[in-house]
Order: sequence, then structure tokens, then C-alpha cells
Amino acid sequence: MIVRAALAVALLCTNAAAAADDRCAVPLADWQPKTVLQRKLEGEGWSVLRIRADDGCYKVLARDASGRTMKARFDPATLERTPGDGEHRERRGGGHDRGDD
Repeated sequence: MIVRAALAVALLCTNAAAAADDRCAVPLADWQPKTVLQRKLEGEGWSVLRIRADDGCYKVLARDASGRTMKARFDPATLERTPGDGEHRERRGGGHDRGDD
């Protein structure tokens, strides 16, 4: 019984890790330039503070039209926002989030 439970937990953890790794499984040759994503987001009212590659996705730190700090991940080929990424985050005292992402 204990062995079955341990095996079930191990399988769940493995599947969750694999799903996270597949979020942006795009060959580098298919990536669009960061500048294209930045123009897209600025057109939607975002003020982009940083765009970087992380775990196969573009990870963005920006402010939305209301001035709220945003963290979001985007598929580098389609430039669509990936599900399950960060929500709006209020920042007090000015500046932007400099913590590890």
C-alpha cells in the first residue's frame, strides 16, 4: 500500500514537472525577436521594464495601463501569454520589482 502511494506521488510530480517544461517548448529558430513582443505589449498599454528568456519562454516585467507591476510569460513563437503566469502585483514606494523571478 505504501509503495503504491509513493509511486502515485512520484508519477504526479514527474507529470507536473514535464508539463511545466513543455509550456514553451519552441525551437530557438522559431522564436520571434524580443522587440516584436515589446511593440505588441506597448500597443496594449504596457510599459515594458524587462524581457528575458526563461525556461524556454519570454518572461516579462512591465507596468500595465493602470501602473500596476506585471509579471507574465509569453510563448516565444506565438507571443501569446502562457496560462498560469503571474497576476497583477501592486508595488509601493516606486521602482520596480528587482527580486529574483
